[in-house]
Amino acid sequence: MAEAHQAVAFQFTVTPDGIDLRLSHEALKQIYLSGLRSWKKKMARLKNSFITGVYPASPSSWLFVVIAIMGTMYARVDPSMGMIGKIKEHLPVSGYLSHQGQSIVSALLFSTGLWFALIMTMRYILKQLLSYHGWMYEQHGKMSATTKLWLTLVKIFSGRKPMLYSYQASLPRLPVPSTKDTMQRYLDSVRPLMNDEEFKRMTALAKDFEVKLAPKLQWYLKLKSWWASNYVSDWWEEYIYLRGRGPIMVNSNYYAMDFLYVTPTPIQAARAGNTVHALLLYRRKLSREELKPSRVPGSIIPLCSGQWERTFNTTRIPGLETDTIHHYTDSKHIVVYHKGRFFRVWVYHGGRMLNPKELELQFQHILNDTNPPLPGEEKLAALTAGDRATWAKARSAYFRSGKNLQALDLVEKAAFFVTLDEDEQGLRTEDPIHSLDAYAKSLLHGKCYDRWFDKSFTFVVFKNGKVGLNAEHSWADAPIVGHLWESMLATDCFQLGYDDNGHCKGPADSTLPVPQRMQWDISDECLEVIQSSLNVAEALAADVDFHAFPFNDFGKGLIKKCKTSPDAFIQIALQLAHYRDKGKFCLTYEASMTRLFREGRTETVRSCTVESSNFVKSMADSSATNAERLKLFRLAAEKHQLLYRNAMTGAGIDRHLFCLYVVSKYLGLDSPFLKEVLSEPWRLSTSQTPIQQVELFDLVNHPEYVSCGGGFGPVADDGYGVSYIIVGENLINFHVSCKFSSHETDAHRFGKHIRESLLDILALFNLQKA
Repeated sequence: MAEAHQAVAFQFTVTPDGIDLRLSHEALKQIYLSGLRSWKKKMARLKNSFITGVYPASPSSWLFVVIAIMGTMYARVDPSMGMIGKIKEHLPVSGYLSHQGQSIVSALLFSTGLWFALIMTMRYILKQLLSYHGWMYEQHGKMSATTKLWLTLVKIFSGRKPMLYSYQASLPRLPVPSTKDTMQRYLDSVRPLMNDEEFKRMTALAKDFEVKLAPKLQWYLKLKSWWASNYVSDWWEEYIYLRGRGPIMVNSNYYAMDFLYVTPTPIQAARAGNTVHALLLYRRKLSREELKPSRVPGSIIPLCSGQWERTFNTTRIPGLETDTIHHYTDSKHIVVYHKGRFFRVWVYHGGRMLNPKELELQFQHILNDTNPPLPGEEKLAALTAGDRATWAKARSAYFRSGKNLQALDLVEKAAFFVTLDEDEQGLRTEDPIHSLDAYAKSLLHGKCYDRWFDKSFTFVVFKNGKVGLNAEHSWADAPIVGHLWESMLATDCFQLGYDDNGHCKGPADSTLPVPQRMQWDISDECLEVIQSSLNVAEALAADVDFHAFPFNDFGKGLIKKCKTSPDAFIQIALQLAHYRDKGKFCLTYEASMTRLFREGRTETVRSCTVESSNFVKSMADSSATNAERLKLFRLAAEKHQLLYRNAMTGAGIDRHLFCLYVVSKYLGLDSPFLKEVLSEPWRLSTSQTPIQQVELFDLVNHPEYVSCGGGFGPVADDGYGVSYIIVGENLINFHVSCKFSSHETDAHRFGKHIRESLLDILALFNLQKA
């Protein structure tokens, strides 16, 4: 086979005259180029680490300090106040240097020490400045003199030309709230969900916990906050994600969709070529730290960029009690799944990245391959869709050696996983409702065996050229994947493009090795485990009710005219929709980020408040006037904004309570209060997908290039999961999920209530749509 010959660096035969050695110059050339690329990457990482390590100063500033110190010395001024002389006296190599040489070396050492001291001082000042969050609580459009001064100082101490991770060491640590504040905020959050008797009982439980057990748990938590970079994130990753033993498909993984109205090319291989190349370009920028550091939208305030590190070359490894995340420094291949077969595709050749046209040919070769799957190969990935312990036992029993170990190693070390899907998906004008629902379900779970759910993400290319993505959740949160997705879509359409026939542009090297079929040896016992996992996954997938729909009656353009936050507007509309859907209020989860702090991930905004409940009740009260309802709405919106700001600035409720609970388990202490709080179900789980790179898309001149966003499965068996993305000025895309098995929920019914609630709230303002 051609690919087998490409893999051989040299051949030899034993003859009567000795060993006949025949070297393959092409193979040796590839080895040399591969090694050269590897060393270049190592040197680039070393350089970037140094530049990031001295930020907010720059390496060139060291030379400036040295020249300044040397200049003052020649002017017979000692800026070190005797320090240079002391260093000179204790130089270990003084016997080998002249008097002048000793002076120069001592001055260099002092200058370097002074330079590092200045760096640490600037970094400390910047960290203290970034610990101030008063700017978040000021009225929109108005800025106090204090905040203006603060912003000026932040700009001065932020340095110039930061790289992706430049601000990491300057970010403050997540503070531990006081237990008194957390208890009060918790009780406020559950008040609309309880009657007087229930609330009285919960208040007593909270007060008892606050007085008796909380001080001891809080002491341990503060100790951790002083020692660790973030007192929440490592426990959150381990206990919320990695220790879960149920399927991660539907329950944890989430998805992202393609453009809503545009498909750049209907040719599957061509779309795969461009988009995979765009993803690889993003990976190269990431490895070189050329991506701009993450910031609060529209400001200079940095956010933690730590989650970007594991975007590529990452997989989740199953374990009996807990999973682990493995991140590899580099990967030169991707793994592609098509019609039940696994292929390894090299993405580098001759020391360079394959261009889009070359990748198109690679994918076309796979599409043209008519060989059937090996026994057990087709549904193998169902192991990643079922229970984690089952997968861990199977991995240990059947994938420890031979072909299976080699093939699994290729999957887990791949840059990412690609599925060339046999179905056609996307919005169809003749059936817009069901086509988007099917598209969402396909990305969320597919056939339960055609996505590798353990990879950091599985990239899906459908037969008609539509694309999508299924992301594993433990390694990072949705904004990180969203940033990748925005860049990929923009690069695909506006930079790479297609020729007139819909194929990738550019030349192709005809000598490239073709994709290599991966070999598996699946035993009958392993086949039974695969089928068992598939049964579990298919039952879970069949129970998912999904409704994805665009809401284009109005968008943030009109909401801004209401002088309220678009997010608060939508969240209150969701409260109204839920009340109309179920006739009651429920504990509501809205995801907020805590990336103003180092290694920050998420916090919960409890969107169901006393204020929002009062507004919802007024909408159901025929005797209430619109003026009264509008007043209650503004109070609810203000309260929601306050809760969101509290969550972002480390004054949330749920992460603190979660960590107190973890400490109590480590200490073997039982808390009825914490046990009850942590067992409360989130029957309405919501999340906004932010658009982080608005400059990539010109929605004024090209309104058709709008993202459809993404979604996730329901958190509670009898609840709803709602994801939404605010696109441009006139569109909001919603993704609603629930379970068929619950008689209380219906995704399409809830979608109808969301539409009606948004329109009914807007009507209170008596605005005319633009």
